[in-house]
Amino acid sequence: MPSNAIQAAVAALQNNEIVAMPTETVYGLAGNAYSEVAVQKIFALKNRPHYNPLIVHIKSAHYLQQVAKNIPVVAIQLADAFWPGPLTLVLEKQDHIPDLVTGGKNTVGVRVPGHPIALELLEALDFPLAAPSANPFGSISPTTAKHVADYFTGTLDIILDGGSCDKGIESTIVGFENGEPILYRQGSTKTEDIEKITGVLKMRVHANNESVVAPGMLSKHYAPSTTTILTDDITSDIQKYSDKRIGVLQLSPTTLPSFVIAVETLSQTGNLEEAAKNLYAAMHRLDHQNLDLIIAQKMPAVGMGLAINDKLERAATK
Repeated sequence: MPSNAIQAAVAALQNNEIVAMPTETVYGLAGNAYSEVAVQKIFALKNRPHYNPLIVHIKSAHYLQQVAKNIPVVAIQLADAFWPGPLTLVLEKQDHIPDLVTGGKNTVGVRVPGHPIALELLEALDFPLAAPSANPFGSISPTTAKHVADYFTGTLDIILDGGSCDKGIESTIVGFENGEPILYRQGSTKTEDIEKITGVLKMRVHANNESVVAPGMLSKHYAPSTTTILTDDITSDIQKYSDKRIGVLQLSPTTLPSFVIAVETLSQTGNLEEAAKNLYAAMHRLDHQNLDLIIAQKMPAVGMGLAINDKLERAATK
């Protein structure tokens, strides 16, 4: 990344402008987390409802107490284990964090991103960055700079290009209720790895508008504009819709009927980490094929398959 690109982004952010930055999960729309002016611009650009909070990105775990307070010991242990990386912790917010960032709640989601460009940007700033995914609210998350540019043609001046995102799906989100860890969103950090520190996590991963304490909890999200069906049995569902223009999203190669218009295979070897990295880019391609229907295969319910299924379930919600 040329230093002048970072310098331009820093200047824009210091002037309460919004820039797109890569992270290891997806690209984010970043703005000064302490500035209501900047945060309002993020909500307007995404057309995001104000009840849905933003994640605050900090440069290292040493800065956690600048944005959060009354931090549980287990949260420190999780930060030590997984940061920089795709784990967001929802903690009691410091008073100077604007309510606009937190959806009016007294908690804030915070993480240290695991991408060199995001970290270089944060190191050059004296404030943290609020940065939701760089897409219109509810649509497929972006994992390349081109995805971002296609969404915000003419409305976003600076997009830092960090290539394809390494993880490809959002961070896992863990909060604390009465000191007890709660899983709010499946994501790129595997639940079983977190549970080595927390013990078995309770899950609260769907919400209505009033009870959204973290991003990604709404039942419909990450959705293509094309109607999407999630199925355990691709073969039988394809036959049901043989009169439609069908696209298929599958884990690994299979033989499909000749009338299928488009096929996206997430991993030649059935590797779930590779499938997660490729998921959103595959969904973007299918969504541009003028299809009547996308039929998505449910993943094995282990490891990263749980997080992929969570995204596909929300994409397929009517």
